[in-house]
Amino acid sequence: MYDLAIIGGGPGGYVAAERAGAAGLKVVLFERKSLGGVCLNEGCIPTKTLLYSAKVYNYAKTGDHYGVYVSDPSFKYDEIVARKNKVVKKLVGGVKAAMKGNKVEVVAENATIQGRDNEGVKIEAGGNVYAAKNLLICTGSEAAVPPFPGLKEAGDVIVTNREILDLTERPEALVVIGGGVIGMEFAAFFSTLGTKVTVVEMLPKILGPLDDEISEMLQKQYEKRGVEFCLRCKVTGIEGNTVVYEDPEGKVCRVSGDKILVSVGRRANLQGFGLENIGVELALNPAGRPYGIKVDEKMKTNVPGVYAAGDVTGFSMLAHTASREGEVAVNNILGKEDRMRYNAIPGVVYTNPEVAGVGLTESEAKAKGIDFKVVKLPMAYAGRFVAENERGEGICKIIVGAKYHEVLGVHMLGNPCSEIISAACVAIETEMTLEQLQEVVFPHPTVSEIIKETSFTIK
Repeated sequence: MYDLAIIGGGPGGYVAAERAGAAGLKVVLFERKSLGGVCLNEGCIPTKTLLYSAKVYNYAKTGDHYGVYVSDPSFKYDEIVARKNKVVKKLVGGVKAAMKGNKVEVVAENATIQGRDNEGVKIEAGGNVYAAKNLLICTGSEAAVPPFPGLKEAGDVIVTNREILDLTERPEALVVIGGGVIGMEFAAFFSTLGTKVTVVEMLPKILGPLDDEISEMLQKQYEKRGVEFCLRCKVTGIEGNTVVYEDPEGKVCRVSGDKILVSVGRRANLQGFGLENIGVELALNPAGRPYGIKVDEKMKTNVPGVYAAGDVTGFSMLAHTASREGEVAVNNILGKEDRMRYNAIPGVVYTNPEVAGVGLTESEAKAKGIDFKVVKLPMAYAGRFVAENERGEGICKIIVGAKYHEVLGVHMLGNPCSEIISAACVAIETEMTLEQLQEVVFPHPTVSEIIKETSFTIK
């Protein structure tokens, strides 16, 4: 009998397994593919590795901005992909070592929940049955691929985030359906390497949930680099290597590419592992369709002893959210008081320049009827940003309550905002005011100082 069984070895599952094992629980983790899940094998890590190679190439091309001259810079696409694979392999090995170090039994088989009795749950995997007092479901998500007419007939021209990572050649032209985070990161990567990129997006802006002003600034920067954006455009079909869409006026348009990346979102993995055998309740959208497992703030489902964390809940599909949710579930299994909070979950887009945000945007604050103020500064107010980002543009924006100046949201465009957004997360999590933020000593010179400098612009 195990204390905890976990289905899914992604950021939610393996972090939970590590924490539970370290606390002395007897843990079994089921992962039918590779430890690390989509994030480590098909998402976060491989894409950032590719993007860094593109960034280094861009540095070589623009070295003259910094007084450094590189003659005829070039790249080898196969070596970029090989390095990505090497990084992923190394980190998967690190996860395996963490499981072994915390005495977590890893079963590399497809797991199916058979049922539940007074003692706990029964799970079948590889012909064996495992019993556990508690179950944590971390089955993640998969790319959502709408049934566009002609999509199946297009064959390997169509790729998702998974297939595009292993292309052996750089496409000369790429059409990206969907201007969200995944779409924009691949648009950034391939356009930097010289691919002609066209982004077709149904919404009136890229990066839908992000701050409007920042998404517009990023779009303009990539337009200057040759990326074409077709906004308010609805895809109506695929004809071979051509995307057919209607523009805002209803005109039928076409754009072709060597590859077509479908990146319109992700959907929770709810099928194929026996959820129905224990009666787990699913969360429903307004149309009555299930989009994830329903959980409370302790990550508990409606079934005693059964928890869920990560993308399978369908709520905040981010690796760091999944890890924290897994920790919350384990802490509650251990009898510790802990709950999940979503007010300070950061989001990052690893384009060049980077985008990072946490908390409420202006649009969200308005929708909630909150009385707020906005303070903002160009990133150039930070000396180090100017030193390291020649001709770079950026902005830091802070959303605060109008009366008490409590920090409600922070949104930034400019490198390396992915590394400094954590300071804003702490400010929101601890309910700091701008006046309290002004008293914090930031190291100088750093780009992070922009957060403090922006706080002084309140009136």
